[in-house]
Amino acid sequence: MNKTVRLTLAVSIIPQFFLVRLMALNPNWVEKYYSEGIYPYIGSFQRFLFGWLPFSAGDVFYTLIGFAILRYLYLKGKNIWRKPMVFFTELGISLSMVYFLFHFLWGLNYYRLPIHEKLGIEKEYNLEDLVNINTLLIERSNSLQLSLVKDSLQPVHIPYSTKEMFAKTIEGYKKITKTNPFFKYNNPSLKTSLYSLGLTYMGYGGYLNPFTNEAQVNAKLPAIRQPTVSAHEIGHQLGYSSESATNFIGFLVSLQHNDPYFRYAANTHALAYCLSDLKQKDQQAFEKVWDQLNPGIKANYQELSDFWTSYENVTEPVFKALFNSYLKANKQADGIYSYNKVVGLLINYQKVHGI
Repeated sequence: MNKTVRLTLAVSIIPQFFLVRLMALNPNWVEKYYSEGIYPYIGSFQRFLFGWLPFSAGDVFYTLIGFAILRYLYLKGKNIWRKPMVFFTELGISLSMVYFLFHFLWGLNYYRLPIHEKLGIEKEYNLEDLVNINTLLIERSNSLQLSLVKDSLQPVHIPYSTKEMFAKTIEGYKKITKTNPFFKYNNPSLKTSLYSLGLTYMGYGGYLNPFTNEAQVNAKLPAIRQPTVSAHEIGHQLGYSSESATNFIGFLVSLQHNDPYFRYAANTHALAYCLSDLKQKDQQAFEKVWDQLNPGIKANYQELSDFWTSYENVTEPVFKALFNSYLKANKQADGIYSYNKVVGLLINYQKVHGI
């Protein structure tokens, strides 16, 4: 590769950046030609390539890249100062390639139409709406909890292995596709992450690898959260980048599941978001609905709290801040707080279609 070609590749990240910014200004175009156009074929092909592997190819890939960087620094570190132009050219080429692959393989989905427009629902709600959704979810959660353990005081423990829950999550997508065909899921690729311990210390339940389209679930996650987190990560595979959108999809798939344990996991997880929102907006109303909740469900919440507390560390806020900046850089204006927008989606979907 001659010098001119190398320099051209190195600086190509600049026009790429402006092209992506231009696309971001036209979400209708992104929706039609990328998210609903070529992306479904790209994602399906990636999952066809890597989905059959019993381990996370993406995690192995990241590990190898890490070793390659360390090897480069060890062998050529001194040359960075002696030949800075060579180093920055190689760095520019690498960044340009990663930037292109990220956006082509998945990242442009950040600039698609919001999911509430696709579903034909509103996103705003008032305090009365919030109280009503809390009341509905509490009634359902109480009923499911009592039917599963026959004792309102006892927490629910899901009896399935992770492999079984993955299979059931895929079954849930097959069911919901009958009413929402744009949630069709081909070539499943749902796996536990090789970095589950690290994800736990960072405070994450899972992630999508955009370069292999593998949905990664934290293997250490309590079973009560695995159904909704698994469905959430598949939502990312389907091209929904917004965290509130994939939270909503994960809840919807699990709320409508045939399995009562999945419905319980979804109702109580969705309820946690709604209760948190209500507590911030009306403490008195929160206390009133909280008192209606079965002690066994509160015990489940306490188990989850104890789990995350046991892994709290000084690095978690740093990783959360980095992820917050990453989301904002990709047109998620609310950053990590965009997760909470799921409440509005649940309320308005319930009004139109029922959950």
